[in-house]
Amino acid sequence: MKGCQPVIAVKGLANRFGEAVIHEDLDLTVCRGEILGVVGGSGTGKSVLMRSIIGLQTPAAGEIEVLGENMIGREEDEAKNIRRRWGILFQNGALFSTLTVAENVEVPIREYFPYLKPPLLDEIASYKIAMGGLPADAGPKYPAELSGGMIKRAGLARALALDPELLFLDEPTAGLDPISAAAFDELIVSLQKRLDLTVFLITHDLDTLYAICDRVAVIADRKVIAVGTIPELLALDHPWIQEYFNGPRGRAAADTAKEHAQA
Repeated sequence: MKGCQPVIAVKGLANRFGEAVIHEDLDLTVCRGEILGVVGGSGTGKSVLMRSIIGLQTPAAGEIEVLGENMIGREEDEAKNIRRRWGILFQNGALFSTLTVAENVEVPIREYFPYLKPPLLDEIASYKIAMGGLPADAGPKYPAELSGGMIKRAGLARALALDPELLFLDEPTAGLDPISAAAFDELIVSLQKRLDLTVFLITHDLDTLYAICDRVAVIADRKVIAVGTIPELLALDHPWIQEYFNGPRGRAAADTAKEHAQA
């Protein structure tokens, strides 16, 4: 990508579980300010890639730089300072069930700023909850009282708690109805523009790819086989890419994107 300022740079990544090889010689660059979609078939290791980048999975080989910092073999204190600069929304929200929404949002703030007093913590949490697109009365509720869409938004509010530069989203619209998924996509675009975020987005949702992603990275054959805009990917003759984007769902998503562009 011309003029790319790398925020994430992965080179020669290998991930293995026993004799199972998930990634081999995988390269990927994510540019500052873009929303990069990551797609691939089941078992291709999309979430394993994300876990490797954020330090939850130790790769067998390779180099990973995030925000200009080497992530392999860092001391915990150093790694913690880097992690403060990103936010993560896991697929199921990963909220603490015994904490309210506001208390969940406060968890990372308390970790990095233990000296902050409750009134200020509550104020910050309320602001982040609003940024996540939730009503003010969501703060005192527990995860069990929330719908699936509200859980996603609560997880997003927590991911935004430390004013990150980089946002990781793992299947953010999975399980949502089409209207809720579209609203979540619009929220991500709004936040990305307003906060100047770089977004690493794992998704199977073709509507999301067409609606909000600047580029898409395709994982197959244990590596990233292509990165580009959807028209650029459609020009490639790899069978999985053609089946994915030119299948019935891909064609429907493309038609929807054209309708929105013409509206």
